[in-house]
Amino acid sequence: MDKAVVTCALNGVLTNPKQHHVPVTPEEMAREAKAAFNAGASVMHMHLRQQDPDKGHMPSWDVNLSKEVQQAIREACPGVIINHTTGVSGPNYQGALDCVRETAPEMAACNAGSLNYLKVKADGSWAWPPHVFDNPPDKVQKYLDVMKITKTLPEFECFDVGIVRSVAMYKQNGMYSGPLEYNFVMGVASGMPADPELLPILLKLKLPDSNWSVTAIGREEIWPLHQRCAELGGHLRTGLEDTFYLGDGTKVTSNGQLIEGIVKCARNAGREIASPAEARKILKLMH
Repeated sequence: MDKAVVTCALNGVLTNPKQHHVPVTPEEMAREAKAAFNAGASVMHMHLRQQDPDKGHMPSWDVNLSKEVQQAIREACPGVIINHTTGVSGPNYQGALDCVRETAPEMAACNAGSLNYLKVKADGSWAWPPHVFDNPPDKVQKYLDVMKITKTLPEFECFDVGIVRSVAMYKQNGMYSGPLEYNFVMGVASGMPADPELLPILLKLKLPDSNWSVTAIGREEIWPLHQRCAELGGHLRTGLEDTFYLGDGTKVTSNGQLIEGIVKCARNAGREIASPAEARKILKLMH
């Protein structure tokens, strides 16, 4: 099987740095990226956080901050591939478009469909106010148009089975004509479960000759899904955005520990890890 491209999801959105070891500042982002890079990650998926010490759990779309974080990561990790978040609920997503347009990352998330974003606590109450993570086709098209200009590879994030099927329609309709990268997001409470048995179905629904990976959200129960992904030829992603736990239940304090764990999944499946240069060829990056 092909070598596995490993992505580290460095920090995500909303996780409170006062409670968890998520990086916030450019220096912290570079430090965590280097730990992941040294462990085998060639792609860094990054979110921006507000730099006020009391607002480090809140997202930012400051273009200058994006440039600063990317520069810090690139200096710490020679040849690294940047994958920039773009996820925004609601109509005010110009900041996300600006970050991609002004920084031209090699890759960027492209949320490929809408989802009722829900979670219920043990007592039956909502874990957060229920809302729609809205990604209608006109919004998707605006992201794709910007990424075409910047030669950025869209990573189609698919939270449910119907969203996987929608990606083929974007291609058929002419919304997008470049190389395909699917990201099956599994484990969100109102989306696809983190169930390894679902993967063969998803692989039947994706377009042929496309790359794919899994984002597994959860605790130690997600690791059999990572292992199955590696066995079926998928590319691999983990990081503090997705989990704080290894397969044995150990709680980690750094992205590097998680990347070491997912590299073991690849090698257990008889696969080697792609270098950044190899990853660029596998993913068919345009710059």
